[in-house]
Amino acid sequence: MELKTIAHIHTDFPQKFGLPRQSGLIEELTGYIEFEKEYRNPEAVRGMEGYDYIWLLWGFEVKEDEDFRATVRPPRLGGNERMGVFATRSPFRPNHIGLSSVKLTGVTITVDRGPLLYVSGIDMRDNTPIYDIKPYLSYTDSHENTRNGFTDQVMPHELKVDFPKALLDKLPKDKQDGIIAVLKSDSRPSYHNNGEEDRIYGLCYAGYNIRFKVKNDLLNVIEVT
Repeated sequence: MELKTIAHIHTDFPQKFGLPRQSGLIEELTGYIEFEKEYRNPEAVRGMEGYDYIWLLWGFEVKEDEDFRATVRPPRLGGNERMGVFATRSPFRPNHIGLSSVKLTGVTITVDRGPLLYVSGIDMRDNTPIYDIKPYLSYTDSHENTRNGFTDQVMPHELKVDFPKALLDKLPKDKQDGIIAVLKSDSRPSYHNNGEEDRIYGLCYAGYNIRFKVKNDLLNVIEVT
């Protein structure tokens, strides 16, 4: 079976660090999907404006010659405990396919670029290849009172963010809420949570490099370039 790239998504993240661990966690993060020339027929998206959410099947950026591993170390478990690869959403799997549910915020038909799909709640870096798009159906895709495996044991961790106004104002207004939400979600590996207060992190977002430190549960932004 040959997977064809039908589109690419364009986001504010040129690198993986800083991306949410799952789609839908940070609604302020937006992007748009542009189809490859072969698939720019407006008829292909007819009716899409009637959906609030869509599924995206996309490609992880990993080494193609990566050997199969039956177990992986989920970051949310501190990187020390192993789980079966099929019990996780790790990118290190036999087929490097990601699955994301994103909010569809708009559909625009352009003359030179064909249909453009605007989405929010993204968890993909810029220029990620999209293999397929399907509508999200709440009556079949949503299940109540379900178990969530080891993720039920891991409480969401949110940081307090000190982002000096002089630094925050270097970013466009429409990007400020997004970066604050990203920083709150704590993108660091779990094993950096303790004893790393002197470490300086750098996160690329919307054309800016945001540098910060974390001590206990307080994140301090120290530079924006």
